[in-house]
Amino acid sequence: MNNFWSGKRYHSLNYFLRNKFGEKVFKISLDGGFSCPNRDGKISKGGCLFCSERGSGDYAGDREVSIANQFDDIKKMMAQKWKGGKYIAYFQAYTNTYAPVSELRRKYEESLNQEGVVAIAIATRPDCLDDDVLDLLEDINGKVYLWIELGLQTCNDETAKKINRGYRLDVFENAMKKLKERNIDVVVHDILGLPGETKDDMIKTINYIAHSGAKGIKFHLLHLMKQTPMVKLYDVGELEFLSQEDYIELITKGITLLPKEMVVHRLTGDAPRELLIGPMWSLKKWEILNSIDKALEDNDMWQGKNFK
Repeated sequence: MNNFWSGKRYHSLNYFLRNKFGEKVFKISLDGGFSCPNRDGKISKGGCLFCSERGSGDYAGDREVSIANQFDDIKKMMAQKWKGGKYIAYFQAYTNTYAPVSELRRKYEESLNQEGVVAIAIATRPDCLDDDVLDLLEDINGKVYLWIELGLQTCNDETAKKINRGYRLDVFENAMKKLKERNIDVVVHDILGLPGETKDDMIKTINYIAHSGAKGIKFHLLHLMKQTPMVKLYDVGELEFLSQEDYIELITKGITLLPKEMVVHRLTGDAPRELLIGPMWSLKKWEILNSIDKALEDNDMWQGKNFK
């Protein structure tokens, strides 16, 4: 185990994309103007308790302008920092398969027509993947690299109920089965620090995702943001923040449980400083990432070490 993944002890997204496309690839986060059945009343009105006003698309483009214009604006901003590279059109905000197929096709194709786009990533819910949507995704997958992101967050149905996720675990499993049948790659989101969950609960979810057939995983630390329904739980003492030490311990242990081929898309998320209630240590992103690298090295841990 000398080289690992370009010196990292986990299979990072950066490593995966460079290997696949032979150069640096950037994500352009787009807001397709969609809603969510957990907000518009189809399932519920409140949304998931942790979800921000912008449907977890706080860094996505402006939904008031076209996909092409959003793409262009973000690309120009990125060009100030990095020269060259290719792009992934990332539909991030709200539920990006929750619209008539004709509208989905139009918006996806608009993003794929932008110069330099080599892939498309679509964040959605497992209960918003009807057969006609799956047919469209399969069609796109035949033309360009595609992955679907599913917000599982926890494999514990009791926690899911508490956070108002709006679907049970068997719904997720059914969606995974259908996507797998069509050879569509899936990236699963996992939130550490959900209300009432123990460290064992969190490790159980990581282990579950490791064996789910997912091609990738996104780790998030639970951020409590202003104007989210979860603030009520915090106010009555039903939510405790993870410490930085506990988070690093959970992530490093979790990494060892993943199969080597699974791509780690993210080790911690971002929340806008002006909206964040806590944990405030989460704003020191580079410090956290460096601490994870150091802990893996100090404890001689690597991705796949404990995968069974």
